[in-house]
Amino acid sequence: MALLEVAEEDGVELRTSAIVVSQVWRDPSGRQARLAALLRAVDIREVDDRLARAAGVLIGEAGTSDPIDATLVLVAEAGDHILTTDPGDLRYLADTAGARVAVVPC
Repeated sequence: MALLEVAEEDGVELRTSAIVVSQVWRDPSGRQARLAALLRAVDIREVDDRLARAAGVLIGEAGTSDPIDATLVLVAEAGDHILTTDPGDLRYLADTAGARVAVVPC
């Protein structure tokens, strides 16, 4: 959270896929105040049929199994930094997709 908050304060464009939100959102009443405030500053991309199919193709090409990581790689734009606790898998997916992004462990 701290890295994302600093990025937002510095005017860094934040982007993710909607399914990634499910990995961090836990409170059914929406009382995750810091996360909720941060998400207002994030461009959250829908996981539509086109993106879901592209993610399936990517994990098939990579021989991996995580569609959430694949959607994150696919919504990233050239020059983006992907913050992750799983840098190995994200780097491999990004390389497979030909994505010109930096994978940053956190």
